[in-house]
Parts: sequence; structure tokens; C-alpha cells
Amino acid sequence: MPTTLSTPASPSAVRAVAALATSALLMTPLLAGTAHAAPADGGQQPKVPVPPAKMSRVGGERLGLPGVQVQPRAGAPRLPDEKELTARSWIVSDAETGEVLAAKNAHWQLAPASTLKMLFADTVLPKFPKTRTYQVKPADLAGMGAGSSLVGIKENLTYSVHDLWLGVFLRSGNDAVHTLSAMNGGTEATVRQMQQRAVELNATDTHVVTPDGYDAPGQVSSAYDLSLFAREGLKNPDFREYCSTASAQFPGDMGKDGKRATFGIQNTNRLLSGDYDIKPYPGIAGVKNGSTTNAGSTFTGVAQHGNRKLLVTVMNPEKKVHNEAYREAARLFDWGFAADGKVEPVGRLVGPKGADDGPDGTGSAKNGGQQARAALDTAGGSGAPWTAVGIGAGVVALLGGAAYVVRRRRPAAEGARSRRGGSGGARRK
Repeated sequence: MPTTLSTPASPSAVRAVAALATSALLMTPLLAGTAHAAPADGGQQPKVPVPPAKMSRVGGERLGLPGVQVQPRAGAPRLPDEKELTARSWIVSDAETGEVLAAKNAHWQLAPASTLKMLFADTVLPKFPKTRTYQVKPADLAGMGAGSSLVGIKENLTYSVHDLWLGVFLRSGNDAVHTLSAMNGGTEATVRQMQQRAVELNATDTHVVTPDGYDAPGQVSSAYDLSLFAREGLKNPDFREYCSTASAQFPGDMGKDGKRATFGIQNTNRLLSGDYDIKPYPGIAGVKNGSTTNAGSTFTGVAQHGNRKLLVTVMNPEKKVHNEAYREAARLFDWGFAADGKVEPVGRLVGPKGADDGPDGTGSAKNGGQQARAALDTAGGSGAPWTAVGIGAGVVALLGGAAYVVRRRRPAAEGARSRRGGSGGARRK
């Protein structure tokens, strides 16, 4: 029988939604389905957002229902309860077949933060060879939101496309996104192309306003769509390389001796790189994290145990504990691997248009899943681990001919980075 749970939400996220309600954009069909619960005492407390009663049915009828959806067989492990999984929305799926093992409010349209950079990569990454170089112009870095996360790109210096994508994935650098957007014809053109790419991927919950995921009125996605973006991106070996790199050297200033300095950057995906209070998750291979005022914390990850490759997306945990999105994602990974063969799918991740049967991508086609499995297995043969780096603190792994070392960040550095804007946008208050 389907399981449906209520969805509490945090006051800070509520205030962001209430602010957005003043925008005319919220009167459009994009967010018209979002309802709110009134205060029980009739007071002036912020209203708590609840998922719409009806959401998109792409991927299956049950994925359009509010609450937790799971169909366990005999012997299935217990799904963590609502005290352990506080995210407004989450989804666990098989990265190869697309089968959705369990989900909560999978199609709820929420602010995505920097996880939207996966769609940016799906759109722009195939266009430029990684060896191409580009000299950054002052205008390329204009228009970034206050408090944006930055990798440290400077005008009038030259960077390779490879450098820029490391900046996007490791440091969630909005400056790297804007530079690549400039190469791609500008921010507006890139946003249009991202929206079209979302349509091609059957990501009907997504509306793109900024290429970097920075908070903007009307910019929304869903746990379902973010999983589609990750699954599509992972078919590309360059995408896999960037999203699974734990740390790297990035070009700095030119020295007086004419030589270019470098500095270290670390992936802000804490299930990949670890932190003082959380260890890297075994078998992790990316993908992307984010954090903004409106979105809270968001995360999409992919991991492999044996022959099983899982995708997990978590959006906006109510519990505001340090690294909570990663903790909840790890619980879902643990459950998903333990539930192998012990649950009935409640839906599926559809393939791109043309890869699935049915005009809306909601049919029971196997073609899209077969194509995804074939693409994902190219990393090392069927069943082979496709993490691009060996994960674990202190592990040195070869990736693309260069050595990368996983390093732990000190607690003080973490706090400083949070004050600068996390990994996606407007954290300053």
C-alpha cells in the first residue's frame, strides 16, 4: 500500500516563499500549485508551505502524489522516518534502469540552488573542447548575485575550458558559469538553451532564470528533474570526470617571473571530499550540491556498491544541522542499497524525448533505460565501478592524467565559506 507522510518545513524557507509571493510570477502556472498551511492559533507566524495536491505525473502516477511513496516487498529494510529524513522533497532511483525505488514529493517545484548547474553542464559542456582557452573580459563577470560562490577567476587572464569546468563543479563558481556563458553567446542565450534542454529531457518541473542556480523569482526545479539532469550528464565522460574530482589545482595570478601561480580547490560535495563532521560516502562518484537562502540545501549524488548504481536527490531539509543534506542523502543511499530487489518501483526516470515511448515520456518504454545503461557502463565495462576517482580521505587517484588528493577542510574554513555564500547564491542577510 502507498505510504503518505505530511511535510513540515523550516521558518527560514517559509519567509523566502512568502517574499516571492509578492511577485507576479507566482500568479503564473509555474508555482500556482503551491499551497500553504494557516497558523493553528490564528496568529501571524509564517505560513508553512505544503506540496500541491496534484503534481506532474511524468515518470508515473505515484510520483505526482504528495508524501512518501514506497512499495516494499517482504524483507525490505525500513525506510528512515520523517525525523531522519526532513527534506521537503527527495528521490532514490537506479541510475541505469531509471526505476524509482522511493520518493517524497518528487515533482514539487522548489528553488534548486547550484544543483541547477547540472543542467547548465548538460547544455554547454558538449560545445567546447576542454583544451580551448579563453581570455576573460570584465563584462563576462558582470551580473553575478551578491554573495555568489566564486572559484577566483580574474578578468584579462586566460583559462582553459577544463579549468572553468573544474571551477563549476568543485567550487560551484558562479564566475566560472558566467565565463562559460559568455563563451556560449551570453547569459540570456544560455538560459534559453538550458530551458530548451530541460524540455528535451522531459524535465517539466524546471523553469530557468539564471544559469548558475542563484535565487531568482520563478526559478524552480524538482528532485525528479534534478535526477534527470544528473543521469543525463553522467553519460558524458567529461561530466563524470569533473563531478567526481575531489580536489585540484586552479590557475592563479601571473607572477613577476612571468609564470602562472596555482592554488588548490576542493569539491564542496561533502559526500565526496568529506568534512570535519562527515566522512566521504563509500562508492560516491559526484554529482552536485547547492545552498541558497530560498532553496536551503540541495544535493544530488550518485554512488555504486557492487553492480548497483543509485541516484539520490535531497531538497531543503527542515533540520538545519551542519551538512544535514548529506546526512539525509547518505541514509537514503544506505536504504537504497539494502533494498536492492526488495521493493517494487513506484515510478521511473524517463529518458530524453526520442528515447522513450509515448509523447510525454510517461510510457513504460525500456529504450531510454537501455541507452542509459549502455552509456553509464562505458566507464569501465558492465558492472565495473565508474567512480572517476578513488574516494576516501588521503586517497590519491589518477584522473585524466593528473593526480588529485582528497583533503579535509578545517572547521574554520567551512564557517568562513558559508558566510561567503555557500555553493550557490544569496546567503547574506
